[in-house]
Amino acid sequence: MLEVIVAAIAGYAFGAVWYMTLSKPWVEAAGIQVDENGKPNNSSDPKPYVVAFIGALVVAGMMRHIFAMAGIDGVGKALVTGLGLGLFVVLPWMINNIMFSDRSKSLIWLDGGYAVGGCTVIGLVLGVM
Repeated sequence: MLEVIVAAIAGYAFGAVWYMTLSKPWVEAAGIQVDENGKPNNSSDPKPYVVAFIGALVVAGMMRHIFAMAGIDGVGKALVTGLGLGLFVVLPWMINNIMFSDRSKSLIWLDGGYAVGGCTVIGLVLGVM
């Protein structure tokens, strides 16, 4: 259980760094309303952050289950499996949603990159632990 919590924290932290680094293009592509300082209007609302962390816990928990069921152990296998889950399971669904929602296609790279990177980081942490 501890490895799932640590992996979730790592995935969540990766997302924080990812979106802080790419905040301006993401806000523009996502059409987020901002205040006079350029911060999203809902930036003080804790709900998205809580939901994001719960999501990271769910992903880390399921990835740990998949790793155990498939006999995936060690850093290399876990890293590659995390990357593969991000690239070949999560990303195609995100692309589908973005294409049908008629949203900015740059969200494929902005949000999809986060999903792939987050799964990879979670896999790495699970492999280390």
